[in-house]
Amino acid sequence: MLVSTPNVARAFHVFSTLQAGSSGSSRCISSRANAIFKDAKSAEFLAAVGDKESLSLLGGLPEVVVTGRANVGKSSLLNSVIGRRDLLFTSKKAGRTQTLNFFRVGSPPGRLVVVDSPGYGARGRPEWGALFNHYLETRKQLCRVFILISAAHGMGATDEAMLSSLDAQIQSLDGTCWTLQAIITRADALKANGRTQINQIEQDIFRIAPTCLPPIITSCPSKGIAFGIDEVRKSIYHACGILP
Repeated sequence: MLVSTPNVARAFHVFSTLQAGSSGSSRCISSRANAIFKDAKSAEFLAAVGDKESLSLLGGLPEVVVTGRANVGKSSLLNSVIGRRDLLFTSKKAGRTQTLNFFRVGSPPGRLVVVDSPGYGARGRPEWGALFNHYLETRKQLCRVFILISAAHGMGATDEAMLSSLDAQIQSLDGTCWTLQAIITRADALKANGRTQINQIEQDIFRIAPTCLPPIITSCPSKGIAFGIDEVRKSIYHACGILP
């Protein structure tokens, strides 16, 4: 049985308020997006890539990649989005993800690939950053980069640096083939002033990265109500240009 806590209820109210006004068309698109993820058992781990040379061995399907500060909740979010509780290993210990991990979504041969990247920040390593940058610069099938920001901790210095770097790549003269979107995680940790905190994070995002798409507010508590997952799926659906 799902258990709802006061914090979850408050966070859900914040999410509902900010997402108010969605149209019937939006709900239709959301249902199409969910259809891609409905066969959760078909989701499959493809490969863990730790060097530039191995990237060329994978390809074919459109991809999205998720980045964020270590322990921001990437694995929990992706498990919820993909529909599997245990496809990605979750840990309270920061720095567990040390490679680019590729996961196929959809019945074989698949519809898209979700990539989990190593966390940045105090537990990050230079070689992880070099691999991630190479992936961004060379991956032709990459459609969108999602950067995760913790609702509880707000915008940190490393988040600002990563957002600024991603925004600069989009605005560079060479251009990119991918777009950028923020996802605010762990909104269930918000207190009574949650709306104010969310507004501040949104303002920080757009100040640092004007090209960033509007953030999606999410929560994936181990006990309670997860929310924002349909919005993430819809965003992936749009980014990858998948037809129903």
